[in-house]
Amino acid sequence: MKKLYSLLLLALLIGILYGCGQDENADATDNTDTNEEETSDSQSVTYLDKEYEIPSEVDSIVTASLESMEDAAMLGVQPTGVLAIANEVPSYLAEDFEDPTLIGDKREPNHEVIATLEPDVILGSSKFQEPVAEKLSKIQTTLPYSHISSDWEDNLLLMGQLTNKEAEAQTIIDNYKQDAEGLSSQISGEMADKDVLIIRVRSGSMFVYPEDVYLNPVLYKDLGIEVPEVIKNTEAQAELSMETLAEIDPDTVFLQFDTSENAESPEALDELIEDPIFQSTTAAKDDNIHVNTVEPLAQGGTAWSKVHFLEALNELYAE
Repeated sequence: MKKLYSLLLLALLIGILYGCGQDENADATDNTDTNEEETSDSQSVTYLDKEYEIPSEVDSIVTASLESMEDAAMLGVQPTGVLAIANEVPSYLAEDFEDPTLIGDKREPNHEVIATLEPDVILGSSKFQEPVAEKLSKIQTTLPYSHISSDWEDNLLLMGQLTNKEAEAQTIIDNYKQDAEGLSSQISGEMADKDVLIIRVRSGSMFVYPEDVYLNPVLYKDLGIEVPEVIKNTEAQAELSMETLAEIDPDTVFLQFDTSENAESPEALDELIEDPIFQSTTAAKDDNIHVNTVEPLAQGGTAWSKVHFLEALNELYAE
């Protein structure tokens, strides 16, 4: 009898211990599920060798830089908020966006307006001053969208990753490179030993840029046109005098002019072209002055800018 009692007691203890183990396993499973649910609320994205935590679902994007706006337009993305020029969506992108909220100026977007939009991610600018970037980062994760031309592929692929359009982004990149290679082969003989300049008119003056800035990479890197000495010696945006232009005597000039950048000198373009010194250049004599071949407000180092500039060049050199 005692032996039977001992066996029953042992079985009871085993049952209790087993039940406790099951409860612990269930608790552990519940904790794992809970942790998975918590971590699934966010995702990590890597951009230019830095990681950022953003929501797992990105439905609302604020494009607080013109570069990100151009990439959004290129991929058919509808931002919740966009920058304004003269209190309007930049005219060259207006048809691409459907009634977005205007968030202010490119130098200092309105953080109060942006906060009301409750964005999942903010695409700022690498040109932002630190106080501006800090204000935006307090609202939501803010990525410093690069204004450097050589980062154009990383920029477009980031936009593609955020909007599930990575394949489309890669296709745009591949097609551009293929088209650029084709045009490069076509004009290599014609443009050999030619001086070609892109000049941007701002505040009534002429400016040039280093070979890896603005639209210059399209000409000098992608199409293989020889880099003029003046561009080789340019380290940042630099004013170009009429006398220096005459000394260079370029064979082709691409002039970029927008009234918003020349508010105090709206006649600057006409005055420049009509200047006798300008008219004495080989480019002017040979009718190789091309005004606004691509939208003058285009940022230059984006997929939108590069693709549209290349398309215009294809039309130009096909004539």
